[in-house]
Amino acid sequence: MVRLLPGVVRRVLGGGEAQPWWMPRRVLTVVSADVDSGAGVGAVWMVWRPGARESVAREHIEFLEWYGGQWRYPGGSSGSVDGPADADVDVIEIRGGGGTLSLARRLDPPRSIETAPWIGCVLVYLGRDVGHILVGDRRFEASGQRRVVAAWKGPQVGRGSRPVVVAFGRDGVELSRIGPLDSLDSRTWARVWEELDGSEGL
Repeated sequence: MVRLLPGVVRRVLGGGEAQPWWMPRRVLTVVSADVDSGAGVGAVWMVWRPGARESVAREHIEFLEWYGGQWRYPGGSSGSVDGPADADVDVIEIRGGGGTLSLARRLDPPRSIETAPWIGCVLVYLGRDVGHILVGDRRFEASGQRRVVAAWKGPQVGRGSRPVVVAFGRDGVELSRIGPLDSLDSRTWARVWEELDGSEGL
């Protein structure tokens, strides 16, 4: 996985397709990739299928950081694919994410392990009516796969939270949002409260 990252970064920064042209999607699919050159961080979301059986598919989240004048690999994670990729989503759902310590932790060990920045990412699934989302102040267009990975860098004290995620329709109207610690988006919460109010009146 790590050997693929430099090429993915070059293509994303160049505005090209993140998927390696020579790699069949049935073997490896780059679901989404994000490189924030301003923050000097990136994340690549991939699904690896080393065999013919769907059950062996593995999901990988690999991080990148601009450090020492080049893009380097600070860490990543992997796990089994969780549920069907085309599962129905109303507007937006957060279905995962992760993070790793910045490579700056190596400047002054062991104290820097406590003070080094945190590189995080979130995996967002989008409904069919979503035209784009904002993750913090960064805009992401809804891709054909309706899945987006977004990376950021922040202090370790905030590693358990994420930027606000806001979904917009193709007409630019806000559809829903998810706060830094929320598990459900605002539209879903509104529906839940509406149903609860209705059941209390029975």
